[in-house]
Amino acid sequence: MGGATTSDHHEPPLHHHLLPKPTTKTPRDSYNLAYTIHFILGTSYLIPWNAFVTAVDYFSYLYPAASVDRVFAVVYMTIGLVALLFVVFYSHRSRSFVRINVGLGLFVVALLVVPVMDVAYVKGRVGVYGGFYVSVAAVAVAGVGDALVQGGMIGTAGVMPERYMQAVVAGTAASGVLISFLRIFTKAAYPQDAHGIRKSAILYFIISIVVIFICIILHNVAHRLPVVKHYHDLKIKAMNNEKEEKGEDPGALLRSTLRDVIGTIKWYGLGIVILYVVTLSIFPGYITEDVHSEVLKDWYPIILLTTYHVFDLIGKYLTSIYVIEDSKVAIGASFGRLLFFPVCFVCLHGPMVLRAEIPVGVMTSLLGLTNGYFASCLLMLGPKMVPVQHAEMAGTVLVLFLEVGLACGSVGRSTHDQQVEFAPFIGHRLNNFLDNKISLELGGDVRHGQGPTGFITGKVNEN
Repeated sequence: MGGATTSDHHEPPLHHHLLPKPTTKTPRDSYNLAYTIHFILGTSYLIPWNAFVTAVDYFSYLYPAASVDRVFAVVYMTIGLVALLFVVFYSHRSRSFVRINVGLGLFVVALLVVPVMDVAYVKGRVGVYGGFYVSVAAVAVAGVGDALVQGGMIGTAGVMPERYMQAVVAGTAASGVLISFLRIFTKAAYPQDAHGIRKSAILYFIISIVVIFICIILHNVAHRLPVVKHYHDLKIKAMNNEKEEKGEDPGALLRSTLRDVIGTIKWYGLGIVILYVVTLSIFPGYITEDVHSEVLKDWYPIILLTTYHVFDLIGKYLTSIYVIEDSKVAIGASFGRLLFFPVCFVCLHGPMVLRAEIPVGVMTSLLGLTNGYFASCLLMLGPKMVPVQHAEMAGTVLVLFLEVGLACGSVGRSTHDQQVEFAPFIGHRLNNFLDNKISLELGGDVRHGQGPTGFITGKVNEN
């Protein structure tokens, strides 16, 4: 796969004696079927969350006194993180194949709750808060399903060649693109009143259920493909060899193995944490809530959301062409994304010309592109730093790091209101100097929000 294939010298030599000697030739992935299925399965574990988040207008309309988006985020991430901890510590007692099937089943249950409850109980009435509590419970169920499916998918992909991990990770980005274009379609097709919002939400959930059913079928097909069975058998043989060689108590062996795996991949995990802390601290909160366009109006946040998801997908696709195999470079680049914080500050509170649609759009594109590319790199490289019998555990541990990054990023976003109140205080003084300078050099009347390009610049509420 060109640059995406890690050469053998990256495998720690001390582990080579634990690897089983191949007795059969590696089966071909005919018609790239296994790759395609892994890509589609990658969409599955973010589809439910994207459905709930995209339908937030529907929930906010029905339950105006509830902070829907915050409650959903806290419940989903907290439950998912706890469930993932159980997966990490008790994965040896179950097969990933079974866990993924159970998780996909939980997704179907969680997604069915909303349309069924809408028809049978809520019926479009505002303030029926029993429906809100049931919806929160459905979000919690989806969080458990996410831990089972994501932990299992990333773990099993870690056992296989890097291209399959790339396929799974690219699939996660594709789910965001799918939901974004669905949001654009419903906004254009349905009136933005109570009836239209309700129809849009039901459509999100029905399409999501169909996608999950397809993923259930494909997951059970993939399990029987020769190339998938080959790498699964390789892992089992390596595990048996290790047990015979070490002869330790299974519990003690698991604990020592987990410590070794975490010690080996901790910097990959920290890189992933930083990636998602930066991304979630900025997106979607600042990008969708604090920028405004007099030209694009309420389409502006939707276009920015779609832009992010498209470039996230492009970034994750690029790792199928070339992967940065130097771990120091990949991890260092992840920490380098901290520079997005001052860039975001300038786009929100700097001179008016930098608040225009084009600068904000470029920043959003780069945020998505770098998030997708470096997240994919780290997830592809991390599991290859351990022997094959521990690659699944390494993949699951990296998902745990990812969830920690998402949680920390969400906490950073929750301080958003306090930061926004303080930021314009500094930004206003920066504007006094830079706006006048840019106005003189470029000839644009930036003081009144008209940039030199003729675009109406984004405004931030500075009250």
